[in-house]
Amino acid sequence: MDHVALNDLVASDLRPWLGALIVALLGIAAIEGVVMSRRAPGSYDWRAFAASIVDAVGRRVFDLVSTGLGLALALPLLGWIYEHRLFTIDVASWWALALLFVGNEFCYYGYHRSAHRVRWFWATHAVHHSPNQLTLATALRLGWTGKITGTALFFAPLLWLGFSPLAVALAMSANLLYQFWLHTTWIPKLGRTFERWFNTPSNHRVHHGSNPEYLDCNYGGVLMVFDRLFGTYVEERADLPPRYGLTTPLRTYNPLRIAFHEWINLARDLRDARGARDIWRALFAPPAARERLTKAREGSA
Repeated sequence: MDHVALNDLVASDLRPWLGALIVALLGIAAIEGVVMSRRAPGSYDWRAFAASIVDAVGRRVFDLVSTGLGLALALPLLGWIYEHRLFTIDVASWWALALLFVGNEFCYYGYHRSAHRVRWFWATHAVHHSPNQLTLATALRLGWTGKITGTALFFAPLLWLGFSPLAVALAMSANLLYQFWLHTTWIPKLGRTFERWFNTPSNHRVHHGSNPEYLDCNYGGVLMVFDRLFGTYVEERADLPPRYGLTTPLRTYNPLRIAFHEWINLARDLRDARGARDIWRALFAPPAARERLTKAREGSA
């Protein structure tokens, strides 16, 4: 399969229903806002809701604008990987679906952990963690620059194994769709066994917490299996309510500022870099390293 056909296959099958799905999810998020506002007037941040809507719409527009660059960077390699796949796996059987599900979950864990630990990927993912209130609308705030940072390459092993680009794209979409309902503060814990092995609102509240005790954990999409396997699982504590937002809160509703604030910080760090080590840190070190570097510079100024 050539590179053009690879792209056309995924795009033609996914795009027709993607817009309708986003509208439906926005409607559900709005209903949550109405219910919360009636129960506790003034408790729901409608300006953050509006910013998330703009982010979701802007993401679709930015995707169209940046598609050429994204494809130029990633598609040739993805196409080459698929052309040299080990097998051709038909997902019609239950075992193939199970393998795709677990494989996608593993790749997502790797991507998500990198998105928190590598500055280059965090520059996009920080947008998702920028709301200071956790609501269903937060699930739709994903940033605009994912396609041009190479995040699709995290799922390349599935293509190399033999799953079609369409199957992989659908698995990724299903994973993200599952995560929509996790962005709530009003759903309690769902039982010890379910909480132990599956991603739940409680587990995901911890993931969105900016408390030092809750940082860099619970990366799974549907499952908590790999978090438990690799030691990144943290349980929500009754005595420690999560504090949502970034460690340095972003106090703006400006969609452009939300979308690019971390890229601006990264660009400033590259501008101020004093050598190759600073450049490497600015691009690839954990985000926390940037805060330590900034404080050190402020202290020496």
